[in-house]
Amino acid sequence: MRSFFFAACITVALAAPASAQYFGRNKVQYKKLHFQVLKTEHFDLYFYPEERDGVEIAARMAERWHARLERLLAHTLRGRQPLVLYASHPDFEQNNIIPGELGEGTGGVTEPLRRRIVLPMGGPLADTDHVIGHELVHAYQFDITTNPNAPPGQNGAERLPLWFIEGMAEYLSLGPVDPNTAMWLRDATRGTDGKDKLPSISDLDDPKYFPYRWGQAFWAYVGGRFGDDVVRTMLTTAAAAGGDTDAAIEKVLGVKTKDLSEDWKQSIRRTYAPVLAATVPPSEIGTLVIQAKDFAGDLNVGPAISPDGRWIAFLSTRSVFSIDLFVADAATGKIVRKLTSTANDPHYSSLQFIYSAGAWDPQSQRIAIATVTEGRPALAVFGAERGDKQQEIKVPELDEIFNPTWAPDGRAICFTGMTQGLTDLYVYDLTTSTLRRLTDDAYADLQPSWSPDGRRIAFATDRFSSDLRTLSIGDYQLALIDPATARVEPLPAIPAGNSIKNINPQWSPDGRALLFISDPDGIPNLYRMNVATGDVVQMTRVGTGLSGITSSSPALSVAARTGLAAFSVYENGKYDIYTLDVSGIGRGLPPRTAGLPIAAVLPPIDRRPSDVAALLSNPTFGLPPVVDYPVADYKPSLQLEGVVQPQIAVGASRYGAAIGGGIAFQFADMLGDHMLTTIVQLNSGLSNNFSLKNTAAEAIYFNQAHRWNWGIVAGQVPYLTGGFQSSLTTIQGEPAEVDQQLIFRQTEQSASGIVAYPFNRAQRVEFQGGVTRMSFDQITQTQAFSLNTGQLLLNDNSETSLASPLTLGTSAAALVYDTSNFGATSPVSGRRYRFEAAPTFGTIDFTGVLADYREYFMPAPFYTLAARVLHYGRYGSGGEDSRLFPLFLGYPNLVRGYDVGSFQNAECVATAASTCPAFDRLVGSRMLVGNLEFRFPLLRPFGASQRMYGPIPVEVAFFADGGVAWDRSEKPSFLGGSRQGVGSAGVTFRVNLLGFAVGSFDFAHPFQRPGRGWVFQFNLSPGF
Repeated sequence: MRSFFFAACITVALAAPASAQYFGRNKVQYKKLHFQVLKTEHFDLYFYPEERDGVEIAARMAERWHARLERLLAHTLRGRQPLVLYASHPDFEQNNIIPGELGEGTGGVTEPLRRRIVLPMGGPLADTDHVIGHELVHAYQFDITTNPNAPPGQNGAERLPLWFIEGMAEYLSLGPVDPNTAMWLRDATRGTDGKDKLPSISDLDDPKYFPYRWGQAFWAYVGGRFGDDVVRTMLTTAAAAGGDTDAAIEKVLGVKTKDLSEDWKQSIRRTYAPVLAATVPPSEIGTLVIQAKDFAGDLNVGPAISPDGRWIAFLSTRSVFSIDLFVADAATGKIVRKLTSTANDPHYSSLQFIYSAGAWDPQSQRIAIATVTEGRPALAVFGAERGDKQQEIKVPELDEIFNPTWAPDGRAICFTGMTQGLTDLYVYDLTTSTLRRLTDDAYADLQPSWSPDGRRIAFATDRFSSDLRTLSIGDYQLALIDPATARVEPLPAIPAGNSIKNINPQWSPDGRALLFISDPDGIPNLYRMNVATGDVVQMTRVGTGLSGITSSSPALSVAARTGLAAFSVYENGKYDIYTLDVSGIGRGLPPRTAGLPIAAVLPPIDRRPSDVAALLSNPTFGLPPVVDYPVADYKPSLQLEGVVQPQIAVGASRYGAAIGGGIAFQFADMLGDHMLTTIVQLNSGLSNNFSLKNTAAEAIYFNQAHRWNWGIVAGQVPYLTGGFQSSLTTIQGEPAEVDQQLIFRQTEQSASGIVAYPFNRAQRVEFQGGVTRMSFDQITQTQAFSLNTGQLLLNDNSETSLASPLTLGTSAAALVYDTSNFGATSPVSGRRYRFEAAPTFGTIDFTGVLADYREYFMPAPFYTLAARVLHYGRYGSGGEDSRLFPLFLGYPNLVRGYDVGSFQNAECVATAASTCPAFDRLVGSRMLVGNLEFRFPLLRPFGASQRMYGPIPVEVAFFADGGVAWDRSEKPSFLGGSRQGVGSAGVTFRVNLLGFAVGSFDFAHPFQRPGRGWVFQFNLSPGF
């Protein structure tokens, strides 16, 4: 008899809900938001009552943007446009439309499936207006490049590079005059060592060139040289060419990309050469104290200098995976304390690093920082000497808080608070624990600074330059407010107009002057104003600019007793912190309000008349009047969101033809709170007829509308294995060949429910329960052929049961924790664990016990020591039932070097108890595994900081694995038994395969396989 065996399996790929993942962080519904729908002419705005005041304004802004973009892009959006608004960024982070975590730097998202725009109110109306415009551009991009017959989410825009798409959105929403983007261009033009760092157009695909800023600069140049009417044509042409921007440039603009790049760079040089010649590099304005470093230390912002001038608290990315609060010596820049670890500590989900900075108490002993904890704003107060958290002041009345400032007597803190999507000034009394509101309107009130005598608070506001009737949002000016009476008075500073901002006021030690940042010549620099006379002098003349992350982020602090200023400067593509003594009354130069008008203008300077600029400067174009829009309660209903491409497979053999295929559908409501996924896979099997027994099908419903997430899963999955055999025999006196095809089918039918409760973004508890029925049968097709004539003598199909079905009740409870941070192929910092108990009862009874603990240490940037300890076992009377598949230690993700396919016959030396002890010791009902890896990017040892993983992301890891498997009859040696463990060591190379999968190439030396040598394994999985 000759026998050949094959294996096949009908499987279904399921998109498991987030809370049912083995690991993964949580999206916590800290608040129950009762959504309503406000309908304008073109928009359906989804909002909740807590943001109603801001939503009324946002609705008019959205309609104005619709009119502007319809004109600019010569296109009318198909259907109504969904716009989902949240009152704050913490609320926005809990939305279920966009999967995964949303960082503080995400100002809004437009998703392609249903063209939903999802964003938080920005606080300042100018920020909200910009983000609505930016995201609506994406909606137009999706709609313009979508074929009407295309499936949901399929459009040409998604094939275009990020700089092309995001840059267009920035240009159409900000225009060709932007001091922030111009600062980036001037910095690259200055360069280092006499050479500029201007990228070519092809370089923009490199992530080191921020796509928003450089993409905006590209489109400003194209619009200025060729006219804004080419923007839409470029979009449609590039999308039709499958994302080939070179083809679009040549076809639409009539110039090759290389030539356009050179022209663009020359235009940048001509535009900013006179600006740089009239200014100085940052190194000539003060003392460099905090310098950017490689490996994510390029952002150092929000400086807060202590009143005695000894310490600087600042926000920095030098933690690699998060922005944290550090304290440094103001004289040397030496880091003396790290106060937060937001990447690994789930308590704080935000330090409000974009719009906020820390604040020192009058004694230079404590630091207050605005935070978000459990979805609510709070003030965290740290001791500067020991770095301990001394107090946490929760402010549940507000949605977010920014920029605290201590009263000079230390008894109160003033800050900007946000509620209803709008910002105002508040004072929190530390002695009575009460909150008092100073302003109450739609204007932006930012960056308060308490005067030394405690009688006045300086702040930046747009209340004197804005018209709320026409939603013409003006530039920031300086103002004073009396904390006792809440009376506001403007300060002259540098008169607003022509896009001149005045922000970040800080008092001089004597209270007679204010230091602030302004850009009358298009460059943000340091200025000083005499409060009594209004006289202004310029203190710095940097060619790039004093700036935080955005143009309105805090970047300046002045020591209340010494007059030492600390400020962040953008240079060499990074943010450094300088100090400068500004206590001298006579220092400074007259401010330059003219003479450098091109500093904020994006090249070309001799641009064509700009349609974009004209529409942006007209606040009434497309602006609807103030009306009472109809509002109704939101009622969720499921709609089709996606269809997995149907798959059909056809095969044929001597036993006949077979056909199979599968399809999946996903449904969800508009807010993503309710999801339904259905999956079906058919197989005709040996009988050539479709049978329910060979059909895999599952339906998953998941509800994320509340903090308690729950779901239901039900379905059937058949698992097929088998082979064929051939023999010679005699049938009715005639010699014949008998061929049999055997299929062993295990069919699992199950229904279960899952409930999960997240404690915070890192930790959750899960509960599952359900019922499973497993049946076991064999399908045999027998054919016999005459050896004399070839005639078919026998053709028979039979189906028999192999064992009694198993009916099992299943349950599980798990505690899950995850603060890990991923590199390109595996976690590189943080911690993960999962502890689970899963009782199973019914035909057999046992309890599965799982303990999986993983730790990732990063002693130096991107050098990681990863450790894992894993135990799983089936305990109870039925834990070793023969119908349960045994546990196997040699899988590549457990102990490498012992894979089942790597064993040879020579390694199996039979004994009385086992035919292959070398293999059988890897099998049991319980196992314990330990793993240790030292992992790093491929090019990291060579000093690379950019693209350290290589052109195709590759991680190198040296590993040591060990483990032992056992059962009730043979305990492991560490428990006094005879079962010995196995171990291995080696090296692995992990490759990120274009973001779709991680391929691991393992070279392992197994210690318990004498004479075997090195074993090579390949598998598709990320590092543990």
